[in-house]
Amino acid sequence: MTVTVGTDSNKTRKTLTVGDASVDYYSIPAATEAGLGDFSKLPAALKVVLENMLRFEDDGRTVSTDDIKAFAQWGANGGNNPREIAYRPARVLMQDFTGVPAVVDLAAMRDGIVALGGDAEKINPLSPVDLVIDHSVMIDEFGNPRAFQMNVDREYERNLERYTFLKWGQKAFDNFRVVPPGTGICHQVNLEYLAQTVWKDTDQNGVEVAYPDTLVGTDSHTTMVNGVAVLGWGVGGIEAEAAMLGQPISMLIPEVIGFELTGAMMEGTTGTDLVLKVVELLRAKGVVGKFVEFYGSGLDNLPLADRATIANMAPEYGATCGFFPIDGETLRYLRNTGRDEDRVQLVEAYAKENGFWRDADYAPIYTSTLSLDMGTIVPAISGPKRPQDYVALTDGQSAFRREMEETFKRPMGKEVAVKGEDYALESGDIVIASITSCTNTSNPYVMIGAGLVARKAAALGLDRKPWVKTSLAPGSQVVSAYLEAADLQKDLDAIGFNLVGYGCTTCIGNSGPIQKELSEAIAEGDLVATSVLSGNRNFEGRISPDVRANYLASPPLVVAYALAGTMDINLATDVIAQDKDGNDVYLKDIWPSTQEIADLVQQTVTREAFQTKYADVFKGDDKWQAVETTEAQTYDWPAASTYVQNPPYFQGMSKEPGVISNVEDAKVLAILGDMITTDHISPAGSFKQTTPAGQYLTERQVPVREFNSYGSRRGNHEVMMRGTFANIRIKNEMLTGVEGGYTKDVDGNQASIYDAAMSHQANGTPLVVFGGQQYGAGSSRDWAAKGTALLGVKAVIAESFERIHRSNLVGMGVIPFEFTDGDTRKSLGLTGEEIVSITGLSGDIEPLSNVPCTITYPNGDMKEIQLKCRIDTAVEIEYIEHGGVLHYVLRNLAQS
Repeated sequence: MTVTVGTDSNKTRKTLTVGDASVDYYSIPAATEAGLGDFSKLPAALKVVLENMLRFEDDGRTVSTDDIKAFAQWGANGGNNPREIAYRPARVLMQDFTGVPAVVDLAAMRDGIVALGGDAEKINPLSPVDLVIDHSVMIDEFGNPRAFQMNVDREYERNLERYTFLKWGQKAFDNFRVVPPGTGICHQVNLEYLAQTVWKDTDQNGVEVAYPDTLVGTDSHTTMVNGVAVLGWGVGGIEAEAAMLGQPISMLIPEVIGFELTGAMMEGTTGTDLVLKVVELLRAKGVVGKFVEFYGSGLDNLPLADRATIANMAPEYGATCGFFPIDGETLRYLRNTGRDEDRVQLVEAYAKENGFWRDADYAPIYTSTLSLDMGTIVPAISGPKRPQDYVALTDGQSAFRREMEETFKRPMGKEVAVKGEDYALESGDIVIASITSCTNTSNPYVMIGAGLVARKAAALGLDRKPWVKTSLAPGSQVVSAYLEAADLQKDLDAIGFNLVGYGCTTCIGNSGPIQKELSEAIAEGDLVATSVLSGNRNFEGRISPDVRANYLASPPLVVAYALAGTMDINLATDVIAQDKDGNDVYLKDIWPSTQEIADLVQQTVTREAFQTKYADVFKGDDKWQAVETTEAQTYDWPAASTYVQNPPYFQGMSKEPGVISNVEDAKVLAILGDMITTDHISPAGSFKQTTPAGQYLTERQVPVREFNSYGSRRGNHEVMMRGTFANIRIKNEMLTGVEGGYTKDVDGNQASIYDAAMSHQANGTPLVVFGGQQYGAGSSRDWAAKGTALLGVKAVIAESFERIHRSNLVGMGVIPFEFTDGDTRKSLGLTGEEIVSITGLSGDIEPLSNVPCTITYPNGDMKEIQLKCRIDTAVEIEYIEHGGVLHYVLRNLAQS
């Protein structure tokens, strides 16, 4: 490796020679030598952002020298300098649930720019975009050898309209690739194949430039790729669309929390056990809107698969990302997953030369720190409603009984006979056990571990309990390759964990129906049925409409719980089942040793497996290749489609923006509590015929069997508006003892939120929503903001917001506000009968200003409070003036 000063006039641009190849790069040490500041002690995660500033300051776009100097000031201030910057990620990642509405928006923008007199070709991604179809497979069939093929067939039957549309997008837009169904989950495909850690591209002069691989994704678990030192996080589809069209992401230089890992994992524990403890600790610390970077001697003992598991669950602990610097383990993983050797050598040389390498002396400045000895980790689960609700495995039985009394207000012991079966159900029984989600199926240690548990169980004659719906949905085909190479798939099949598909299944709500008689028994007894899954999300109402309590666990524990059939057990000490000879079987009898797992991983997880499975990643199977579409620049919207419709965002749009208006005499649409997730606001799963969305489809002669899910119909705003605030477990405090998407209409009668919102719109009445803490927690689901806007909500007032949803609301022209001075919906005595006016918005409002809000109570009393306006940056003010970020981009492109 040699380094020479580049020929460019910019003093921070240098040339790096690795082997026989030379590339230019932007040098952080050179920035210090040029007098821009001391950046040597910045965390690697922040150096990635700094490099972005150096590179785009060179081409004169949106970055100033003061922006670069601000990073040195960040270090001088002890890890704090919230200056607004313009950040440009290298690429964008999408999945189909969020990708379809994004492509719908781009297609609508092509229509919109033509209407404004512009060129449709200007609506084209400027950055590479990869869309992985992974959210559409539903578990209709399970527990038998034909499950995979039957689920794939049904997937194409349900989603052919969507897939035709995506294939059109692949042809119509430049820089846009689609990974077909049945390949894997977007984050796992990204980690195993797409990500390069150090990216290369040619500049305007044809010179090759190396820089950190970065991205944003339209799925909150985009953060997973931070495990391989690729800085990425989830954004809403609208923000991703703006980024791919050349709009920089406006952000504040974040605080970076250092999380020190020491020691090593003990025998019998997994990366899942570790990440569940990390989630609990970081949620307690409070890291919303912050970077978390992991460091310490413990990283020397932490495989990259475990790092990716921790990075994946950054949304669950609330951080923007959970970053792991480049080190020897990064290089080992890149090699083992089939990356070119030239790229691996470039990653090493670039990281060491530009200050991104983690070695024994790595000791950056952090805003604050916390520490965890991995030797203290014990087997654990999390539930029943939130990922941060950590439960040590030894406390499993008492924990569930406590939840029954405290959370679900029900006693244990009530049994309900299941029609046609020789068993009964009671609260705590597990009806869904699923090995699913990129979080854990990307990790060969826990997947091999699950296979070994199945092997030992099958050898003893154990099987899943008959009321448990079991499934295996890996995040990539590589998983099947090594399970088959280890001869473990047949053991998983033997106890019901047959392959059901490659994609996000149970963790996104695509668990499919459980047996009809089980569902009836649960409803008859009002039982708290449970699920256990190796996923990252267990929000109420997400997994299945029949399940109230959901628990996250490692894949080996998912297998064990399926054998036990109940959560009302101390899995560490109680009998799980009896073997074929009637002997008691305990967890220790079927649990593999760490060495057993490591030996099989070493033998079966090979570079060749990754290269083979990803050789034709964009080709797809015969079904995908048979999907036909047009090659038109603009989309011919099928009038009868119930999946894809032209949204109303840009119809009749003027060439000039408007102004920010005060919210005057608004009615209250909903009063919601703490931890309202984007699942509550815009559910992804199934819905019934009696819902507004179901009625809409029924009126268009769509049979109930073909309803599919909210997630699959995100290309149709009519369905999604009707599904906004429609989660079956959401509770609107305007009503007493009512669950589901209901409120009061203009006459004070109970009505669906959609119907009530439409009646207020007909009267020209603006609406507001009140919430508690962590409003909008969870995913990057842009429809949680889009639906809110289309219902006529002008403001959301909460105690605090999660990062992505706040940004999405602004991106849709809805203004988020936070209470101040200790006010809350409860202290103000809100019932929903109030009239709300917010002033101080028109004119020259500044970011993060306090503005007055007047609340008029039904008896005529008035109270004025101060709200913090969560328009956080100057460019966000422009977004609101334009009616949203896409309107802002569209007008600028039309004028150019």
